[in-house]
Amino acid sequence: QSCLSRQQLLAAIRQMQQLLKGQETRFAEGLRAMRSRLSSLHSTLAKAAPEAPTVSCPALQAPVDGRKFGTKYLVEHEVHFTCNPGFHLLGSSTRMCQANGTWTGQEPRCEEISECSSSPCQNGGTCLEGLNQFKCLCPQQWTGTTCQHQAQTAPPTWSVTDDPEFSRQPRCAQVAQTQQCSCDPGFHMSGMASNGLCQDLNECEVFQWDGGPRLCAHSCVNIPGSFRCSCPSGYVLLGDGKSCEDIDECSLSQDNCTGGSSCINTGGGFQCVTPQCPPAAGNVSYVKTSPFQCERNPCPMESRSCHHAPKTISFHYLPLPSKLLTPTPLFRMATAAAPGRPGPDSLRFGIAGGKSRGHFVVQRSDRHTGELILVQSLRGPQTIQVDVDMSEYLDRVFQAKHLSKITLFVSAYEF
Repeated sequence: QSCLSRQQLLAAIRQMQQLLKGQETRFAEGLRAMRSRLSSLHSTLAKAAPEAPTVSCPALQAPVDGRKFGTKYLVEHEVHFTCNPGFHLLGSSTRMCQANGTWTGQEPRCEEISECSSSPCQNGGTCLEGLNQFKCLCPQQWTGTTCQHQAQTAPPTWSVTDDPEFSRQPRCAQVAQTQQCSCDPGFHMSGMASNGLCQDLNECEVFQWDGGPRLCAHSCVNIPGSFRCSCPSGYVLLGDGKSCEDIDECSLSQDNCTGGSSCINTGGGFQCVTPQCPPAAGNVSYVKTSPFQCERNPCPMESRSCHHAPKTISFHYLPLPSKLLTPTPLFRMATAAAPGRPGPDSLRFGIAGGKSRGHFVVQRSDRHTGELILVQSLRGPQTIQVDVDMSEYLDRVFQAKHLSKITLFVSAYEF
């Protein structure tokens, strides 16, 4: 009886195994059918709702006698325009691509600046247009750059007559029963040869009057028979006798900056600067890690405002000459990943604050670099600050922001 019970038990086990195997087969077939149905549903959804195409705007061209900055025409991208020297911009200097595929603003064009539009010529003079300059053709009885002097009473602007140092007797010789007189270089004959006098030729006035090339980069000083150039304080005259070069007071230790400040060389002088980190506000506080950089202290995990505050703040000082030709790159921001950590896959640049924002644009130069570009000339002397921020993203998630505070010291001179 016990033997029979054992055979019955083995048979029951085999029957149970076959039943489980059958159920396992049916379960696997059910999974395959479900996967196939899901795949079919995904395919149907993809056909029914295709992805919306990326919106872009029509390509923009630079205006005639002008330039364009920006090569991306997708939504929220900006394109900037400037004009060449001698022209001014009409229309929009900046246009942004909108979600409906059109650009904001008006089409820009460059119009030539007319020097004669203000009618500078007096007393019936005729104005002739030149390249960034004008010239007056005066009636017979008038003279001067704007026909402002009566010809019979006004002395020649290029001659010195009231200083004996600038007058000399001519050199005369008898040639074939006639007297021939001449003047030294730098002098011209005034009056008749019989009673004439050699008067100094004021080279500084002649070149200014003729509208020719400037003799000197800064100031021209007339001397008997010649001229010399001079430079403003803080500059030295170069070997060519005409050009001026800035004296670097900082490198020559000619500054009076105290131990807590740094010397920044500027055109014609220097500045003592002491960059300061912003004061603590809420959970955001900074510590100075070098003379020109501050770093944010660690943020509480729950403080969103702290994490979005600049992680680093750096200070930069740039000397510039007055009326610098534009467009000119001034400053570059770049990112670098820490060793062993993935770097950002996307960057966004912007002008965060400061005065005269219309003078600058920020343009990406490559995947990890952005440039601050001067697009409208600055006239000195003046000091301008512009703040540029760089935000880092990884998989479209904000990682960190870096702020560069840039101070421009614009010189009073064009050199």
